Amino acid sequence: MATRDSATEHRRPGRPRLLDAVALDVVARLAREHPHDALPDLRRRVVAELGRDVSTQTLRKRLREMGFVRVVPPVPRAVVQHERRVPAAPPRRSQPARYGYGAEHRDKAPEAPYMHCLSDAEWALVEDLFDDKVRGVPRRYSRRSMVDAMCFVVRGGIPWRMLPQEFPPWNLVFKTFRRWSARKRFETMQHRLRAMWREREGRSPEPSAAVLDSQSVRTSAQGGEKGYDAGKKVKGRKRHVLTDTMGLLLTVCVLAANVADRDAAERVVDAGLAISPSLAVVFVDSAYAGASRDRIEATHPGLRLDVVRHPQNRSVGRLAERGQQKFDFAGDSRAFVPLPKRWAVERTNAWNDRPRRLAKDQERTTESSAAWIWFTSARLLLRRLALHEA
Repeated sequence: MATRDSATEHRRPGRPRLLDAVALDVVARLAREHPHDALPDLRRRVVAELGRDVSTQTLRKRLREMGFVRVVPPVPRAVVQHERRVPAAPPRRSQPARYGYGAEHRDKAPEAPYMHCLSDAEWALVEDLFDDKVRGVPRRYSRRSMVDAMCFVVRGGIPWRMLPQEFPPWNLVFKTFRRWSARKRFETMQHRLRAMWREREGRSPEPSAAVLDSQSVRTSAQGGEKGYDAGKKVKGRKRHVLTDTMGLLLTVCVLAANVADRDAAERVVDAGLAISPSLAVVFVDSAYAGASRDRIEATHPGLRLDVVRHPQNRSVGRLAERGQQKFDFAGDSRAFVPLPKRWAVERTNAWNDRPRRLAKDQERTTESSAAWIWFTSARLLLRRLALHEA
């Protein structure tokens, strides 16, 4: 009868480990490069890097063996009501920064008396987009005066009926705005100017990476489609914006505020790929993780959605090696932190809030709301390009 020791000596060797020493080095490197990734996100990176199907249980066990632990930030302390933070003084520059136009860039047409009207250099870049051929009776008002009136309305946030007398009649400007919106003139203007600005910055005209985010805004009593965003406590609409990594608008979709980000993501990504088929990666926040991301990636092979999480995310935390368990982010969890790539779309949302017409959604239809965003984004690029060309 064989003893227990002899049976142990003749036992067959177990199945070899799926992750050898070289693979474990790759896993450790990915964990250090992306410490804020959730375990399913890290598993996707490991599978893409090694070409092996590794389960989350195996990955969790190997990370624990290598000394990686999940660190969760502490609960933020209560904010004192009378506490005031004094911002640090910005560093002084030897020469003051130059912003906006100079006197040489303010050449306007005689019928354009307001500061928000287009200059000659700006109108020369987009004149062909609005100068349609007319059959029959000639136009009474120039196309440039129509665009100037729209600039005045969106910047001042006034109703159409309050247009000054120096502009064409308000009903003609309104009908022209609706007609150009239906024909996507403002969208075409934005795409042209975006390609010109990217070439000026030494980049390809069509981007390969984009950033997706949403912004909830309140609506007026004008009526139309609206809803309630329980997360932001906002009753109104939500602007779903897709930009490149420079913050330049690629596509925008305005929906009711009760439509979740994950439900509108596929529609926005489809519109972005129709405009820029060269997109290979889209940076998103944690609201788009999970089934929404898997559905989009399955629908569009070759497209990757990269989740960029906040460093104070307590639901996921971050991976850290033993001896580095201390959470190194100091400050309030509600403080703004410029996250990689995602800060560009946050800045674009801030740009969209500057005109008074867009600070609060005052449109009856979502198509008009989206048209104003296209127009505002193109107007900003138009000013930059005219200043550079001059």
